[in-house]
Amino acid sequence: MQARLIAFYLPQYHPIPENDEWWGKGFTEWTNVTKAKPLFSEHYQPHLPADLGFYDLRLSETRQAQADLAKEYGIYGFCYYHYWFNGKRLLERPFNDVLNSGKPDFPFCLCWANENWTRRWDGKEQNLLFKQVYSEEDDRLHMQWLAKAFSDPRYIKVDGKPLFLVYRATKLPNPKQTVKVWREEAKRLGVGEIFLCRVESFASEQEDPGLIGFDASVEFQPDWTQLGLPLQKGRFWHLARKLGLAHQAYGTHNIYDYSTVVKHMLAKPNPSYQRFSCVTPSWDNTARRQAGAIIFQNSTPQVYESWLRTIVDKTLVNNYSTEKIVFINAWNEWAEGNHLEPCQKWGHAYLEATRMALRDRKTDFTTSLLRETCLK
Repeated sequence: MQARLIAFYLPQYHPIPENDEWWGKGFTEWTNVTKAKPLFSEHYQPHLPADLGFYDLRLSETRQAQADLAKEYGIYGFCYYHYWFNGKRLLERPFNDVLNSGKPDFPFCLCWANENWTRRWDGKEQNLLFKQVYSEEDDRLHMQWLAKAFSDPRYIKVDGKPLFLVYRATKLPNPKQTVKVWREEAKRLGVGEIFLCRVESFASEQEDPGLIGFDASVEFQPDWTQLGLPLQKGRFWHLARKLGLAHQAYGTHNIYDYSTVVKHMLAKPNPSYQRFSCVTPSWDNTARRQAGAIIFQNSTPQVYESWLRTIVDKTLVNNYSTEKIVFINAWNEWAEGNHLEPCQKWGHAYLEATRMALRDRKTDFTTSLLRETCLK
């Protein structure tokens, strides 16, 4: 038996009228990515793509190349972020083309990113760009649209049921009622039973999903509640500041050691409910934030591989479900320094680490050393 790896997928790599209006003509995620600068010694910025270049997701050749690369290195499928605002969708072009063309022939599911859109990237979070408006009528309309995606033979299922994620379930005014409407409508439309997961994206989302009618949770990484203290609050930071060696970035952003973060994540207790685990190859959102960014320093493919291998092993012996699924955040979150797609620094190293983590389940000497590195 092998775990199914599902990577979160961001579709914001093509221009849309709304982004043209809000951020300037031709804005895409690459606009943020290419503006990033290293802020201190050994700070890896900017993250620049290698094999696939600065792609445009309106091109079918790009989407096929992504799927081919993911499949080659053991990724089972993509979880596309889905932006639905009271009947209106944003950044919908790439998934529409995937759905309508039948290509690439690669499994997928959807995650409803149900947050308001604000000017968070430039620090003006109070400026609302697009607001979520919830209603029972919209719940039915939403499921009517989703039913087409759920009926696609490529759609990922859990126990035979289409898998659908909600990023902020607590944002739903009455989640139990929404779930009830969704399930009723799915049956009426011939979809049958659906498998609903809340994403444990924030502390408010980290409770039994069954309490609000969901079937399971998906762990989100990084888990902001378990990061521990940033490096600038340790004794080395105080010494550096005293000696005048502390860079300004340490006072502006929060910097964490990747191996220490992994250790904290592996120490999390098992929940009493079904939860699909998640790992992340890295994190650095300074491309999006001029202040208050979170940076994982010292991320390496070796430590990532050890973390993923440990989670895969744990998933394979988990008795909550016959479905062995692990999520990876993410396939292409370039402005968050969080991607499996090849970059100019690491090339295919993180993809190769992903493939290696799925191989022979017997723990060899090299793996033992890597695990020890994670747990120190």
